[in-house]
Amino acid sequence: MADNTEPSRMKIYTRTGDKGTSSLYTGERRPKDDDIFEALGTTDELSSLLGLAIAYSVDAQNGLEVKLQKVQCLLQDIGSNVATPRSKASDAKLARTIFDMDGTLVAELETWIDTLDAELPPLKNFILPSGGKAASTLHVARTVARRAERRVVPIVAAGFADESTVKYLNRLSDFLFNAARFAAKQEGQKETIYRKFETS
Repeated sequence: MADNTEPSRMKIYTRTGDKGTSSLYTGERRPKDDDIFEALGTTDELSSLLGLAIAYSVDAQNGLEVKLQKVQCLLQDIGSNVATPRSKASDAKLARTIFDMDGTLVAELETWIDTLDAELPPLKNFILPSGGKAASTLHVARTVARRAERRVVPIVAAGFADESTVKYLNRLSDFLFNAARFAAKQEGQKETIYRKFETS
């Protein structure tokens, strides 16, 4: 006889953070403005921006969406690493949240950067965020990736997260820069060149 009962639904709200704290993967509770939650919030913000960039990339058919979706998944993995202080977690939780210890993912990003770079005109001037919706969104994502890197650096320095997380975020901002330029090129959009305005 078939079981027609619906599976229980996970509630979106838990009320556990009503007093201004939130829980790490280890179960430790910290204030919501703790450095770790600042880092987690910034990587989440970056992933959300990439979601918008993916939508624009699909519309423009620039071919970047598969790479960007993989990056979104890896940002989730970085978040898991950051949310699991390496000096305090059990071996089982450390194993589940390890991130790119052999450098494979960083090397992949470097390959993506070089592949895109080979298709782009050489950089001879500073360019301003521009080049259409996909490109401009990727430029915004690039700046948030830099901020995410800045937020994760002190956590790594304190021994709470793997150094590989910072390396990945560092290369990611470079990839997003080239991805933005590539998106503009694919759409036939002109990049805005910085020029100095003379003051009167």
